[in-house]
Amino acid sequence: MSPALRTARLLLKPYVPQDEDAFVRLFGDEAVTRWMGMPDVDARTLFRRAFLPGNTVTWDIWAVWEGETYVGHAEIKPSPNAQVDGHEIVYALVPEAWGRGLGGEVAEAVTAHGLETLGLDAVHATVDPDNSASLALLRRLGYEDVRDLVDDETGEVSRMLTVSSRR
Repeated sequence: MSPALRTARLLLKPYVPQDEDAFVRLFGDEAVTRWMGMPDVDARTLFRRAFLPGNTVTWDIWAVWEGETYVGHAEIKPSPNAQVDGHEIVYALVPEAWGRGLGGEVAEAVTAHGLETLGLDAVHATVDPDNSASLALLRRLGYEDVRDLVDDETGEVSRMLTVSSRR
């Protein structure tokens, strides 16, 4: 089970079954998922496969809370992209939380968890090149542009950014 992480304003804690509707709202929002590569399955099925009893996620994944309000999702996992050798972070916030610096808190906490707690040499992020907000956020946290990744099947391009434990 993922350890809880705290930032100045947020608590990242493992999902519980009661978080299902909040997760579904987040991943059902096209404004949120337009920047994310989503599996070909609806959000409710995805949640149930990952978080209900009997199903186990094999990487660290969190529901993000601001007080009593669910504001997002975060994870650090072995990259599913064969072009990325290592772990990558994923984060998403509800639109009501955008523009308040919460994404930076989430990304910083998850990155630190990867480098310090998990002992990774580097943490990666793959970002749509048009997602200027996420690119700027990661660069502020010390991530450096490495290269563009092109999906062999779809031709879609992602920008790979990396931060090293030797920064």
